[in-house]
Amino acid sequence: MSVSGTARPVGLPEIAQAKGAKGATPIVCLTAYTTPVARLVDRHCDIVLVGDSLGMVLHGLDSTLGVTLEMMILHGKAVRRGTERALMVVDMPFGSYEESPKQAFRNAARVMAETGCAAVKLEGGTTMAETIGFLTRRGIPVMAHVGLTPQAVNALGGYKVQGRGPDAERILNDARDVAEAGAFSVVLEKVTEPLARRITQEIAIPTIGIGASAGCDGQVLVIDDMLGMFTDFQPKFVKRYAELGRDAEAAIAAFADDVRSRRFPGPEHVFGDK
Repeated sequence: MSVSGTARPVGLPEIAQAKGAKGATPIVCLTAYTTPVARLVDRHCDIVLVGDSLGMVLHGLDSTLGVTLEMMILHGKAVRRGTERALMVVDMPFGSYEESPKQAFRNAARVMAETGCAAVKLEGGTTMAETIGFLTRRGIPVMAHVGLTPQAVNALGGYKVQGRGPDAERILNDARDVAEAGAFSVVLEKVTEPLARRITQEIAIPTIGIGASAGCDGQVLVIDDMLGMFTDFQPKFVKRYAELGRDAEAAIAAFADDVRSRRFPGPEHVFGDK
């Protein structure tokens, strides 16, 4: 049975159970940014992630770097209104936690208080271990994120695969350090399959892969990617389960054609005197 196989809300203990238990079912996680989508995700997923990817998906930004704390809180509130069962996690945006553990606590506490989320997610490995420990000791659950960290895309030189060659040891150490610091889970993004499998075997907290390995303890995707909302963008690690972008464009074109030819509205769409 999956973590979210009952009507009871999913909590941190249920997520922890996905690690190492014989026959454990992988954790299912998708992003959501609005109330209607959150309701759909909530029915099937263990974790709903309000990702800072919303900057690119909803606001047309070139990267996640321009996302603000206010944007995350706004969308977090919307997702919370559509979530009853799944564990809700909100991304901490760039610049809201890196300066110091105290800055991270102040902003994470605000996110949790204003959105009602169960945990926050922040990017970075060894360099963020102190901050993760500071937060978790003060009652703020943290999901970590190592490998390709989009907020550090400029420092990484682009959205490249991570963990090849000697770089593998660095990412392995990142994962070990965030686990030891108290993170309840860690996202492994765009790392090599053998490395993701090794990390999953060696650390004590659940790993959630995105472009990593089927051997991870769970998987996450950006919902707009897996639904095919963008017709011109498909990362290698994304499996499309629908082509909603194409369907939506076809529907919009049909509507425009009906309006221009006066086929819409028809008699059934308008109101008479009686």
